[in-house]
Amino acid sequence: MTRIEFYVLPDSEQAGRARAACQLASKGWQHGLSVFIRCQDDQQCNELDELLWTFRAERFIPHELHGVDPLAPVVIGTEQPPASVQGLLINLSTTLSPHTDQFSRVIEIVNQQPELLTVCRDNFRLYRQRGYDPKRVEL
Repeated sequence: MTRIEFYVLPDSEQAGRARAACQLASKGWQHGLSVFIRCQDDQQCNELDELLWTFRAERFIPHELHGVDPLAPVVIGTEQPPASVQGLLINLSTTLSPHTDQFSRVIEIVNQQPELLTVCRDNFRLYRQRGYDPKRVEL
């Protein structure tokens, strides 16, 4: 069964979620997992694409937008199904992915922004209703 984790950041800074996504994508890729970063919209996809180019000066994180190369080690997209199954989904969207079962692990990144906390609490309950056992991880 897919492992679901909610990584909780201590602040409400929106950029912190993007940096955490980059860090997690780098770790997942280094551990041999295919990584799909699911964004809210195309603008967030493009912003994350730019951030991944500059995130680590000493190490390149091989990534691409889904429309360009859905088989890249780290793929950035929205609602597209993953080209590789059993990888890592990093969900920055406010909704659950319709492709959750195609991943071995899903990470939801939460910060202290009140609206996002409310949405993520609802998503936590939805995962439980669907038979998953989501965990909370404080960062």
